[in-house]
Amino acid sequence: MRRFGTALATMILAGGGLLAGTAPAVAAPTAADCAVTWGSLDKTGDSVTSRRLTDVRTGQHECFDRLVFDAEGTAADPIRYTVRYVDVLHQDPSDAVVPIKGGAILEISLFSPRYDGETGEPYPPLPLVDVAGYRTFREFKFTGGSEGYTQAGLGVRARLPFRVFQTANHLVVDVAHTW
Repeated sequence: MRRFGTALATMILAGGGLLAGTAPAVAAPTAADCAVTWGSLDKTGDSVTSRRLTDVRTGQHECFDRLVFDAEGTAADPIRYTVRYVDVLHQDPSDAVVPIKGGAILEISLFSPRYDGETGEPYPPLPLVDVAGYRTFREFKFTGGSEGYTQAGLGVRARLPFRVFQTANHLVVDVAHTW
């Protein structure tokens, strides 16, 4: 009787394994899943309203690295920006060269003052951003700004496709891992 019970238990367990094996497997994204059509040409967004930056943060995704600027105001207020690849990053307004790690450099200009226009007092500094270990990002720096603009540089591995879009109070810059 004991041998029959052991055989029955083995058949039940084996049957359960077969049933479990019929569930669809979730595969890692393929190169086709990460295909992008963003391109690497300049991206701009227009606005007549200045938006104070309140935070900056980054994230790693399967197909791209992400940089996010948070701004004051309502979600309906567009954020004015220019994002473009440059050969050398020049600090605005001094024109001093700003060294930045990476095979390519994205210059990011935002219509966002670094000081209170009424009092002239500077806003609290934005946090430093550590991109160590990112697949595409190499270094991020705020480089200055003047006359209501904030300038930053983003060093990336190579000149890769990127996109810029606004969602609510966030300006998002995604840089793809591959073409």
